Amino acid sequence: MATTIHPTAIVEAGAQLGSGCEIMAYAVVRRHCVLGERVVVHPFAVLGGDPQHLDFDPAVASRVEIGSGTVIREHVTVNRATGEGAATRIGAGCFLMATSHVAHDCVLGERVVLANAALLAGHVSVGAHSFLGGGAAVHQFCRIGESVMVAGHASITRDVPHYLMVAERDEAIALNTVGLRRRGVSRAAIAELKRAFEAVFFTAGNIREVAARLRGAVYGAANEEKGDEASRAVDGVPIAALVGMSGFATPEARAFLEFFASGQRGFVRARRQGRASQREQEEEL
Repeated sequence: MATTIHPTAIVEAGAQLGSGCEIMAYAVVRRHCVLGERVVVHPFAVLGGDPQHLDFDPAVASRVEIGSGTVIREHVTVNRATGEGAATRIGAGCFLMATSHVAHDCVLGERVVLANAALLAGHVSVGAHSFLGGGAAVHQFCRIGESVMVAGHASITRDVPHYLMVAERDEAIALNTVGLRRRGVSRAAIAELKRAFEAVFFTAGNIREVAARLRGAVYGAANEEKGDEASRAVDGVPIAALVGMSGFATPEARAFLEFFASGQRGFVRARRQGRASQREQEEEL
């Protein structure tokens, strides 16, 4: 499959384009870019521009990597990374709508959608199959988990765990059950995720510590079955009590809990009506 480049487009020497790419009129692909197969770049998009960073040295050899089948719409900007040998990465099958922005050192998983004018600051990561609504803005160094739905015009300044719907300023609305079902996630996994969401976001105490206790209960219970006496309590709470609350065994529930073990920022918080929002979402299905 041949790659096509419009006569008015600018593709600098050194840029690497996979087979079947289409670079439309007036698009700019800088020399720092590596595009996979079948990437489509619409008019006036600029890929591989220098980071918008006051101390950046243009002599740094960094790059932008874009996965196969990704579509870049009009006026999108994707900046290269700040560090020597580092890359801003966009996964396969992503869809970046008009005027969205991916700043330096961001990492997007596969099939991520950025709606019009969605903005990612530097060092943001976005998990696979997540959707950011129009005008949503994400603070630098934030992590957006997998299969997350971010509402239009939302302001995200904290980490968003996997599988959530978030809106306004750092408000976790409910579990993204619609998105999970569309991806074919099992009923058992969704049921466990609901319990995990309730346990983490509606239990008094530090959210990171609550998730850690639940994580410890899950893994401690597995060890207890093998006769590991040291795992019979987590932070002084009996394993049996915590497992009774959780019973988390699916990979999705474990991934949700593990998300809270890392990151440089705090976490989004549930709305007071978060439980009601979850019920309303279920009733709409």
